[in-house]
Amino acid sequence: MKNQKKPSHSLSLSKDKKVLGVVGGIAEYFNFDKALARIAATILIIMSGIIPGVLVYLIIGAVIKPEAKTRKR
Repeated sequence: MKNQKKPSHSLSLSKDKKVLGVVGGIAEYFNFDKALARIAATILIIMSGIIPGVLVYLIIGAVIKPEAKTRKR
């Protein structure tokens, strides 16, 4: 087997959070602006009919691990 490199960072909830840190964590992982990601997420949640979008947000918040305390930046 080939040696596989581990990613330099993993997807996790952000400490810079407004609700659960889901959108901030995704924005950090993909190196997006957090404010723009939050605006886009809000628009998507509203367009989904609110309840489905909020349920998906809560499920993602339960699945993604919290940010490690010793994370290097």
